[in-house]
Amino acid sequence: MAARDSTAPPGRRNNDAMTMTRRGLVAALPTVALLPSLARAQATWPDRPVRFVVPFPGGSSPDLTGRVVAEHLARVLGQPVVVDNRAGAGGNIGTDAIAKATDGHVIGLSINGPLTTAPALYPNLPYDPVKDLIAVSLLARGPQFLVVNNDLPVTDLPGFLAHVRANPGKLAFGSVGPGSGGHLGMIDLLGRSGGLEMLHVSYRGFAAATLDLVAGRIQAMMVTTAAVLPQVQAGQIRPIAVTSANRFALTPQVPTLAEQGLVNAESYGWQTMVVPASTRPERVARLAAETQRGLREPAARQRLEAAGFEVMATTPAEATAFLAEETARWGGMIRRLNIRLDG
Repeated sequence: MAARDSTAPPGRRNNDAMTMTRRGLVAALPTVALLPSLARAQATWPDRPVRFVVPFPGGSSPDLTGRVVAEHLARVLGQPVVVDNRAGAGGNIGTDAIAKATDGHVIGLSINGPLTTAPALYPNLPYDPVKDLIAVSLLARGPQFLVVNNDLPVTDLPGFLAHVRANPGKLAFGSVGPGSGGHLGMIDLLGRSGGLEMLHVSYRGFAAATLDLVAGRIQAMMVTTAAVLPQVQAGQIRPIAVTSANRFALTPQVPTLAEQGLVNAESYGWQTMVVPASTRPERVARLAAETQRGLREPAARQRLEAAGFEVMATTPAEATAFLAEETARWGGMIRRLNIRLDG
């Protein structure tokens, strides 16, 4: 049995106990009172405009996807979501800007090159996609076209390869930078076909590369369908192959690479939302949920599909697993070919 204080009267003992209880309650009140304000502080994020970094120029296909997502997020987050185009180095400059952001109000998107091939290509890459970024959701993907200038005397893949073989080093292809999907796709295509030689011309964005293709300053390009679909539909450039497993719905007349003899060469250009690694888990979860919801809205889906994209809308775990698979695939190819770039 517990000891009792026999020196204090029973009434005094009861009063002391009540006083101590009151003091305990009073002492606890500040902590309890803070809980609603802490919840409000988390619930009110973002409390100022959000910067949405797109590592390519305005008017590019990543810019279209970024603006579709940004418009939805602005409606549901209650703050402006401002698209910030940071073009250059095949998307590495803008991706680095996302990775380095520390104010808690920067999100963005990136593509194949900066997220999965750049680490294998660049010995001095200023960011680590795995350590410095969190994949929030895959946004969209599309196959690539092999497109040529209309003056090039070819209409199919065998004819293109024969023409390149007959003109070693005299023809040029464009891409949005070393290590981009289009650059590696062309290297893979030429390598599989006997090590054919073409000059590589790097551009800051898809729009500039497409203009030069139309004008004939470059002769070919492997590029996402969304980036050149308007020019293809207008007859300004000629598609001779598509890199998907099946023919592309918007251009059913264009055969796949496999149909023309190049098997196991399926590839896609894709985009994913990323945030700095310091982003709080609850914010990542909220961004993922809202992004998935926004991409599934009929109007958003229609805009992206009309531009040549397939909507993805995945969880962070699914996006992370996909990036790991793509890194293993393309990083392995880079190592096999011993491709290394400065910068």
